[in-house]
Amino acid sequence: MKVVGIVAEYNPFHYGHLYHLQSSRSLTEADCVVVVMSGNYTQRGEPAVVSKWARAEMALLSGADLVIELPVAYAMGSAEYFAYGAVRLLDSLGVVDAMCFGSESGDIEDLQAIASILADEPEEYKDLLKNHLSDGHSFPSARQKALSGYLRGRHGKADLTRLLKSSNNILGIEYLKALLRLDSKIKPVTISRIGSDYNSTELSGKFSSATSIRNILSVNQWRCAKKLIEASMPTKALSVLEREIELGRGPVFPSDFGASLISLIRRTPVDELRSLPYMEAGLENRLKLAAEKSGTYEELVSNIATRRYTGTRIQRILFSLLIGLDSRKFAYFNSLKGPSYIRILGFTQTGRQLLSSIRGKTGLPVITKTADFKTSDTPGVSEMLALENAATNQYVLGYENPYYRTSGSDFTQNVINVDGSTIK
Repeated sequence: MKVVGIVAEYNPFHYGHLYHLQSSRSLTEADCVVVVMSGNYTQRGEPAVVSKWARAEMALLSGADLVIELPVAYAMGSAEYFAYGAVRLLDSLGVVDAMCFGSESGDIEDLQAIASILADEPEEYKDLLKNHLSDGHSFPSARQKALSGYLRGRHGKADLTRLLKSSNNILGIEYLKALLRLDSKIKPVTISRIGSDYNSTELSGKFSSATSIRNILSVNQWRCAKKLIEASMPTKALSVLEREIELGRGPVFPSDFGASLISLIRRTPVDELRSLPYMEAGLENRLKLAAEKSGTYEELVSNIATRRYTGTRIQRILFSLLIGLDSRKFAYFNSLKGPSYIRILGFTQTGRQLLSSIRGKTGLPVITKTADFKTSDTPGVSEMLALENAATNQYVLGYENPYYRTSGSDFTQNVINVDGSTIK
């Protein structure tokens, strides 16, 4: 069985995702599509609009065969950490032949040229990066400037750094870098992203961005929102979204946690704030001051963010605080060199057949019933699952319907089965 891997968030699943999924299968002539998907929190450092279970179902109904969860410490991480965790999972399966990702570039050779430099980190590049960071630039800006200077001095190809101005290119480069560092046999394939820009907030017909869809959901009642977004989402995915909203399990937005976050910062000691991931000296004081003078989530982020501290970075810090992810845990997970388990969110019949092959080729535990792994001898398993459960326990508090806000669902929710079979 030929297998292609995809890394995604599907927040929510739209026609651009469907195009990518179908193109990935076609280009690689794959029999099975495996998706590594973010759980209830995304790489931008915010909660997903509907749960991981709903989004996994959208994917399976739209052509994916097996959906695996990317643990929250990686899912909510920087581009490098996010990509490494996801690629490490795909590589650890032992059955993935190719990995296909979307990019604005569509040119795998140009992306690989940058990835090889970032993977090797030559001293000249590292010195340039350090200098730009010292000048007060954010990491993405400093990296682009450093890479531009290095390429100009060594290769006369500084124009390649234009690739670092686009979100999907950046992630694509990180995927390639991770494949290099893992010495993986997975073949990388990229396809040109179509439709709206990843960060576009305006709907643009069939190929609208997930950001624009979430924006519509945030400012309209469902009846009106549905009419606006139905041209941008496959029917089956839209039906899942509609069910979740009608049940009061979405849409979930960062602003739903504003009061909780402000309260947490106000009562959390400064030294504990200092121990959060993505912090640096002095930023804890900005959090404290901002919490004192903010009344909403939007005000909180705005009062903390600067040119150096981007909104996305601030969101990662805030939601790390909410779910209980501190630097000690973050460092421990990082020391494990990737996710400690393969957690299955859902499958089709084809995906179910692939599971037997995976179990025979991977060195990681394959989890379909998380309750069986609350305590585990494998390093990191019980700790990662405990954090996942804590993250979900906070996430469900964003639901409109209080019936679904109870804790512990990460240990009781069944794997999504689109073919109606059951897990033994």
